[in-house]
Parts: sequence; C-alpha cells; structure tokens
Amino acid sequence: MNTSSPARPALERLIGGSDGKNRLAITAVCTAHPEVLRIALEDAAAHDEPILIEATCNQVNQEGGYTGLTPQAFFDQVTVMAEAAGLKPGRLILGGDHLGPNPWKNLPGDEAMAKAETMIAAYVRAGFRKLHLDTSMGCAGEPVALDDEVVADRAARLAKVAEAISATQGGVAPVYIVGTEVPPPGGAFDSLDHLAVTEPAAAKRTIEVHRAAFARHGLGQAFDRVIGLVVQPGVEFGDDGIAIYRPEKAIHLKEALRELPGIAFEAHSTDYQPAKRLRALAGDGFAILKVGPALTFAWREALYGLDHIHAVLTGEPVSLAPAMEALMLEEPKYWAPYYRGSADHMRVQRHFSYSDRIRYYWPLPPARKVVDALLDRLGDRSIPQTLISQHLAARYHDAVAADLPQTARSLLAASVQSVLRTYREASSSPG
Repeated sequence: MNTSSPARPALERLIGGSDGKNRLAITAVCTAHPEVLRIALEDAAAHDEPILIEATCNQVNQEGGYTGLTPQAFFDQVTVMAEAAGLKPGRLILGGDHLGPNPWKNLPGDEAMAKAETMIAAYVRAGFRKLHLDTSMGCAGEPVALDDEVVADRAARLAKVAEAISATQGGVAPVYIVGTEVPPPGGAFDSLDHLAVTEPAAAKRTIEVHRAAFARHGLGQAFDRVIGLVVQPGVEFGDDGIAIYRPEKAIHLKEALRELPGIAFEAHSTDYQPAKRLRALAGDGFAILKVGPALTFAWREALYGLDHIHAVLTGEPVSLAPAMEALMLEEPKYWAPYYRGSADHMRVQRHFSYSDRIRYYWPLPPARKVVDALLDRLGDRSIPQTLISQHLAARYHDAVAADLPQTARSLLAASVQSVLRTYREASSSPG
C-alpha cells in the first residue's frame, strides 16, 4: 500500500498490528450461510489472514431475525467454526451491518429506536467489534428519508448504548461506520441507470453532522473510533445487471477522503465487480469491500452444475432446481416483493438473479434435505474433467492444474473460494 494512502490508518485500526500495512482493503464477508461461512473461514486460515464477517440487522437481532439467531448465537456459531477451521486467535473480526431501526420501521420512531438500542446492546455484549450505525430510514409516520441531523442524532444514541455496554465489559472498544448512501438491507429495486456517485460535499457533511451529534451526547472520544464512511461509488447490481465501478466518476470523491483523516470509505454491493474494478476501488480508498450474494450465487451455481453432473453419471433426472422451485413457490415471502415481470421472468429470477434471493431458502429443512442427498449420492467419487468442463466450466482450468481428484464437495468449496480469491488479490498491496 502506498504510505500516503489516507485509508490506511482506519484499516489498521480495524485489523490491528502490521496486517493493515500490507493490504489495500479488507473483504467483509456478509452472509449467514453456514457452509459458505465455513469455506470462508477455512480459506482465511489457509492464507493466515484476518477475516471480517458481518451480520445484518435483518439476519441477526434480539428477536432472531430471519436466521433465527440472536447476536450471541451467531457470534458463538462463527467462533466455533473459526476454531474448527484452524483460524488463529485474534484473526476473526465480527461486525454488525445496518444496525438501526430498519427491522421495526413499521413502528413509531421512539419504539423502533428502543428496539434498535436493545439490538446494538446485544451485538456489543456478544463481542461484535465493528458496528455500522444506520438510522437513515423513516419509521411509521415519518418521511422515507430523514434529515441528516435526525439520522446523526439517532446514530449517536445507538453509539451511546454501545459505549455503555463496552465500558462494563472492558477489552477492545468498538469501532464505528456511519453513513448509508446505499440501498437498504434487501437490495436495490430501481434501475441501475439512476445510480449517482456520492458528492464530496455530502460525504464531508455526513462526517460533520455525526461528529456534532456525538459531541452533544458526550461521545467525543467515541467519535475518534469512527473509522469508516459508507458512500456510493457507483457500484450496484440488480436482477440481471451490474453497475461497474468507473474510477473517473469517483475521482472527486476519492480526493475528498484526504480531508477526512482517519476515515476510510466502505463500499457496499461490490458483488460481481470485475477484478480490475475491485482493485481500483481498493486503491481509491475503499478499504472495506462488502460481498455477500456473490458468494451464495457461486454456491448455488456449483450445486446446480453438480446436479446436472449427477444426472449424466446416473441417468436420473435433475432434482435440485425443481425442489427449490417448489419450495420458493410454497413460501414466496423472500422473493415475491422483489422480483417483477412475467411469470417466466420471475421463474428465471428465482434461481438466477444476481440478487440471489434463493439464498434465504438454503437453510430451510426441505432445501437442506435435497442438497445433502445430492452431495451424499456424489460422495467422494472423482468427477470427470470433461463433465467439469461441461457443467462447471469456471472450475475446469483450476481442476486440471490441480492434478488431483475433484469431488463434489471440493468443487463446491472451490467455487466459493474463487470469489474470495478475487477479493484477496484486489485487496493486496502490490509488494
């Protein structure tokens, strides 16, 4: 990393030690999929790297979220997995994303914020160290988008709770991310053509109003641990399209970072960006690159390929996609509000959308049953290279170069690892 990079101090405060000096950015793994998490943790252990894993307010909260996990349960689950993966102590960083009233925004503001305060207390008590404060959404009877001062005041209220809990526990104090110029948890709905890069003045104002709000709440020292600002660099993905990072459009935003000492940019929705554009993001001060759906998309893609390979090997029909289609039609709540268009279009999107809303179904018992059955049937048999070429083409060259038998489970892991490798290479300092 260039020693003049303004993002480096923030990155070092997040990672700790000398690790921050040897990288441009860190990847935030944003998924609650147990198998994908296991693969990511094993990958980090194999490369002796720190790993940042984040849960969103909708996934994990004091009421269980859509995963059924409280912050303590998620923390315990990931910690056990990290130990099993052989990750060194201190290498695991847990973060909370979009922490605020979003899960309860149908309630009046005071009630929703009370629940958000309970949630962030649970996150800090469990041991989460990186906290994204997101209070930008209007609650019942409020505008959809709130004034900056209201957003900042509510964020400071959450930070005050976090600081109080942290003070009783001792140890490492939390670090904070503020700002939210991204779609809310759940993904983008509108055309990618309308994406606008955050104006430098808006980025600086976000920091200024949060600094003032923290000061009003007696949190001046806590604000010194605000290490990141969420901005929109012009990246996003929809059902079947990707907004690619264009460095020339973000040049003024990049320059504004030099006026924000100790702050790095955090980029959400970087999934599916080409490797060259990820490296450009990292080099331009986006020191935290968040990825989630791309990991489970790769998982699903590999599973579907393995199902077709099994059909060729046995003469049996494919089973996975039909079973998942039936499950998604039976329980449409995770996709119906998000996919639009004709019946055929929505059928395709249920399985192949970049937003990957099928990921919400993998933890359900019917899905686990059919996946386990497929992997058990394939077992440890060596998958022919010709079938890897046909149905898992992205894995073919690596499989041939490895000169080792390729099993269903190794191919599945390699598909997720390939996404992580793209981020690792983009985030690494050149020399």
